[in-house]
Amino acid sequence: MRVRRTLFDSVYQFFVEAFLAVILILVTVPLWRIVLQSVEPLTFTGSNLEGLFIPPWKWSFAAYKQLLTHPNFLHAGGNSFRILFGGVATSLMLTVPLAYVLSIKTLPGRRILSGLVLIPFLFNPGLIPNYLVVTKLGLADKLLAVFLPGAVSVYNTFVMKSFFEGIPEELKEAARIDGASELYTLFRIILPLSKPILLTVGLFYGVHFWNDFFPPLLYINKSSLQPLPVLLRNILLAASMNDYVEASAFSDASIASIKAASVFLTAMPMVIAYPFIQKYFTKGTLLGSVKG
Repeated sequence: MRVRRTLFDSVYQFFVEAFLAVILILVTVPLWRIVLQSVEPLTFTGSNLEGLFIPPWKWSFAAYKQLLTHPNFLHAGGNSFRILFGGVATSLMLTVPLAYVLSIKTLPGRRILSGLVLIPFLFNPGLIPNYLVVTKLGLADKLLAVFLPGAVSVYNTFVMKSFFEGIPEELKEAARIDGASELYTLFRIILPLSKPILLTVGLFYGVHFWNDFFPPLLYINKSSLQPLPVLLRNILLAASMNDYVEASAFSDASIASIKAASVFLTAMPMVIAYPFIQKYFTKGTLLGSVKG
């Protein structure tokens, strides 16, 4: 049976689509400008509007060449990937069992444990206590200092907890009746059904660790351990040639092009990864936040 649309429905749909189109333009234009600015030739003298329509035969990839051939850039990229994979793996290894324990409704002291988990979320101890803990544990000038102190997100834990609670209780009870331990139930029954939330929370953690620059800026003094966000910050703050960009870097590309290329290269890993996770992203987010 075909449902007839009223005039109000048509007008409402039109304004929703127009609003989304405006949002799309507001998001796309700056990104497009960054991409074209990164390939602007050194001799380009056009206005910002003309910079949005540079023909491909005038593009120059000198900025990418300068960055990719710079030893510090590739080394910083390697450090960022080490932080990314180490941080996501550590965070999921800690978040999954914590969320599963909190999702067990018959757990004695469940409310007290949930309150203890919420305390650091509601009351941040501050920068100085965190710094003292990291230094006293001997994590300074180690990549562990970047992702270990913030390895567990309370928000991600409760999103995953809600997802686990949405799994039929009969599956868990059947496994327990058969003599399965809680660890066996978690790894052999719960996790195979939790791919959407694992990928969603993993993406949350991955974006956080990839873009975060303050912990490495605070805890890492060795230049050999600096990740991409720190190097990118130094490039973006540079008003002239310095230790992070060699003098020869400006021979074929402008400072603005190098900055734009840095932003583009830094964003690319997350942009490439998202399409593979997108089909699970909405499902994992919705199912993990419907129940509380």
